[in-house]
Amino acid sequence: MFVRIVKLSFHEENIPAFLENFESIKDRIRSAPGNKLLELYQDKNNKSIFFTYSYWETEADLENYRNSAFFDEVWTFTKKLFNDKPEAWSVDKLASLV
Repeated sequence: MFVRIVKLSFHEENIPAFLENFESIKDRIRSAPGNKLLELYQDKNNKSIFFTYSYWETEADLENYRNSAFFDEVWTFTKKLFNDKPEAWSVDKLASLV
């Protein structure tokens, strides 16, 4: 299993549109084959910065999602709201203490 972390930074006036859209699509993202977890975080100090954390069974599962028509639709909408270039990391999960 590995984790995909994406940092998204929005113009302040676009935050409501982003959150409304995320609310409407989050279940579809979560139900993508191989997706095991989807979380959204907002920075405590800069309310314009968000992070998504998604857990995937395999890199192929993430790539299949990223190459889907659904992802293209989501990304086309979301990228218009940015105030900075998004950043993304794919990391291997080594330990988890719950």
